[in-house]
Amino acid sequence: MITEKIGNRIRELRNQTGLSQEKFAQKIGMDRTYFASVELGKRNISIVNLEKIAVGLEISLSELFENI
Repeated sequence: MITEKIGNRIRELRNQTGLSQEKFAQKIGMDRTYFASVELGKRNISIVNLEKIAVGLEISLSELFENI
């Protein structure tokens, strides 16, 4: 499922930053429980929130979707 693929990609990239879910969610101004459900692929996340995540990861949206 696409939401799981996106969630896995986000988790992979966040882990490379060394930040916990909580610290990363704080950094991008997102609720931790919402962010956790995104990483688990349980949310149909909006493009606005995907952009927040990409900015927090310091990558472009196209890089976020790489290999998905």
